[in-house]
This record gives sequence, C-alpha cells and structure tokens, in this order.
Amino acid sequence: MEVDQRGRSVTSGQNPGRLERAILVGVGLQARSRTRRPAVEGARAAARAQESPAEPLRSSPPSANNTDLDVEESLAEFRELVTSAGAEIAAEILQRRDRPDPATLIGAGKVVEISGIAASTQADLVLFDHDLSPTQLRNLESALPCRVLDRTQLILDIFARHARTREGQLQVELAQLEYMLPRLTGRGKTMSQLGGGIGTRGPGETKLETDRRRIQSRIDQLKLDLEGVRRVRRQQRQRREAVPVPTVALVGYTNAGKSTLFNCITGGHVLESSRMFATLDPKLRAIELPSRRKVLLSDTVGFIRNLPHTLVTSFRATLEEVEQAEVLLHVRDAASTYGEEQKTQVEKVLGELEALKKPRVEVLNKVDLLGEAERQALAHRLEAEPAAARVLVSARTGEGVDALLAAIDDALHSDPLIDADFRIPQQEGAVLAAIEAGMLVHSRAYEGNLVLLSVTGPASLVGRLREFRLRG
Repeated sequence: MEVDQRGRSVTSGQNPGRLERAILVGVGLQARSRTRRPAVEGARAAARAQESPAEPLRSSPPSANNTDLDVEESLAEFRELVTSAGAEIAAEILQRRDRPDPATLIGAGKVVEISGIAASTQADLVLFDHDLSPTQLRNLESALPCRVLDRTQLILDIFARHARTREGQLQVELAQLEYMLPRLTGRGKTMSQLGGGIGTRGPGETKLETDRRRIQSRIDQLKLDLEGVRRVRRQQRQRREAVPVPTVALVGYTNAGKSTLFNCITGGHVLESSRMFATLDPKLRAIELPSRRKVLLSDTVGFIRNLPHTLVTSFRATLEEVEQAEVLLHVRDAASTYGEEQKTQVEKVLGELEALKKPRVEVLNKVDLLGEAERQALAHRLEAEPAAARVLVSARTGEGVDALLAAIDDALHSDPLIDADFRIPQQEGAVLAAIEAGMLVHSRAYEGNLVLLSVTGPASLVGRLREFRLRG
C-alpha cells in the first residue's frame, strides 16, 4: 500500500508477497473547556425536578457532539478500512488530547513511543485515523522509521484499488492529485524548499515548482475529461427522460449492504463484499413495482465519516444520480452499534449534494443478524418515533423486500397512481397489451366486441389512453 508522489498506490519492491504491516493510531480530541461536569448537571436536573414535580427527571445529554463516534468506535471503523486496503495490523495505539499538537498532532512523547513500536514490530507504515497537515506529515515522516499516511490518504488508496471503469479511475486520480498538491513541500530532499547548504535551495525550489506545474496541468486535463463524462451522462439522462422512468437511488454508509440489496431486488450480479467501498461505479437496472410501474434503481458509492471533500467533488459526476433521483433509499445497518452516527454522516453528505429534501425511505438492512429480542426492541422503537417511511429488510434472505417495493410505490409522486375505467374494442390489441403491462387490472368484463376494464395505473399511461376512458 505504498503511495507515490502523485498519491497512487504502488507495490513494495522488497517482498511483494508479504502483507504490509501497519500501526494504527487513533486520536481523540476532547476540549475540556466549557463542558459541564455530569455531577453539576445532575444536581441542576434534580433541582428543576423539585421545582416542577410533575416533570419527569431526565439525564442531561452529553456536552460532546453525540453524532460523532468515540475514539474506540472510530478506531474499530478505521480497522475495517485498513483491512479493506489489504494491510496487516501490527499494533494499535490510542491517544487522547485536549487539543492537537501543531507539529505532530499527537505530541513528541507519543511520537517516540510509536517509533519504538514500529522498530520492534518491523512495521511498514503508520496510519493515522485523522487528517494530517503538511507540516505534521513532514515532521512525522522525519521522526518515524517508516512511511506515514493519514485517513484521507488511506481512503484514496482504497478508492484507487476498487476503481474499475475509466470514469472511476479519472475521479480517483483527480481526488488524489488535489489532495497531494499542497503537500508536495518536503516530500523528499530533492523537493525540499528547506534544504540547507550551498547549491541546494535553488534546485529544490525549481524541482518543486516543476512538479506543481505538471500536477496542476494534469488536474486541469482530468477536469476536462470528467466534464466530458458529465456531458455524456446528461445526454443519457435526456434520452431516458424522453420516455419518463423515475430513478430510485440507493444511498447509505459504506458496507451497509447496498449492493447486496441491489442484487436482491434486480436479480443482478453487482460485486458484493464486506470490504468498504467495494462499489465505486454506479449501476442502473430497471425494476417493476407492485403497481406495474417501471423505475430505474441505481447503486451508488457508500459514504463514510469525514468523507474527504476532494472525493465528494471529484465524484460529482457519479453522485449526479443521487441528485437526479426522485426517491432515495437510505440503506442502514440495523445490526450496527453506531447506526445513528452513520445516519448523521450520510445526511451530511446528502446536504452537500442538496438532496436532503428528496423523498426518502429508510431501509433497515441486516435484520437477519438480530436476535428476536433485538428485533422486537427495534420494532417498538420505530413505532414510538414519528411516522416515517421505514422498512425492515434482509438483503441476504429477501425478507421485507416486497414491503420495500410497496414503500417505493408510495413514495413516488411524479407519476401518481390513479383509478380508471376503460371500454376498449377487442381489436385494439396494442392498447390492451399496454394496460396489461403497465397497470393493475381489478376487474374485466365483456360487452359484445368491447372489453370493460377497471384498473389502477400511472397518470401518464392513463392520460395516453384517455380516448378509451369512461370517466375523467
């Protein structure tokens, strides 16, 4: 999982068959200012309860942002990322600080400790579950005996491994270059602006500026290529809109089971993997709803906590499927211990895409992993919450998929279902076939050479057949 100067993953030349050994560093930054002590909060709550006995005593919510994972849960998620990248975990270290160290993020003492662990475990790289500034990255690389990568670099590396199509590769390369460009300073002595000695400073700056110009030129070319991709997508979308078929997009946290659910609904063969970010390239398949309406189902890239902004920007062409979708299926892992935090992170990205106001159906997936008591508790909790479109499903077993399709039917508003009665001559075979294919037929009767039908169907199709309709 070695990364070159352009941010690309390359294989270590020493022993290609050996998994790289990584040290994971989790960093918990907890500002202690302005936070009220739990005892003080409890005393205040008790005093309020004495003043208003009718009001039940409630424990005060924690002052920290409860939508963020704590450092242990964050490190567990980071561990999955590292496994997805194909590394072997040699050691894990947790560091809690009130504020980040400007020079090394974790402090000089912890750097010395990590250096000793890296030497004793023969680690190939140290991975930080936090973004590092260019200065911090340079200082850590100088102090540690192996390579250093931060969270964003690791995610970019995973994206680079999983990109299969030309479009996905362009998007990943653009994100890598935009991330690496401000971090070129200090990437090796030949590129250092800080090198001392006669005859070193000038050539170093020249090499650095040359690299910057070359990378900036490549970034400009990639943006042009991706604009061409967006133009092609717009043309494809315009052709689809000529025959109006709504799009329904699967969104959710990475590894929530979107691709498995996509295959379950469509009968497709999209790659299913427990590894994070197994799906990068969008997939579209047509499906039929219980109302006989046709929709396009789109499988999209998963989101994650602190998704690098460069990725959101670079994958704009892919995420346009989310922006253009009429209904979003927010797939959640019902068995996850931090599902609410994941939901918040997904909604954060949807907000960046200006897609929060779209109709959404919450799909609580992986219910087959829950015990009976857990299922009942989940069902009771959902009943107690405000009414919302939620469906319990198992993409593995197919449980709840019929209810999900019905929920999609209810959420579609662009082409609503209406009831209608038709009187159609039997020789109008094409009309009868269109009704059979696109509407639900409730009753059928014959009157001489006429067929009397009572149906429920999309307004667009009913409108096209209005000359045979009995009532408006």
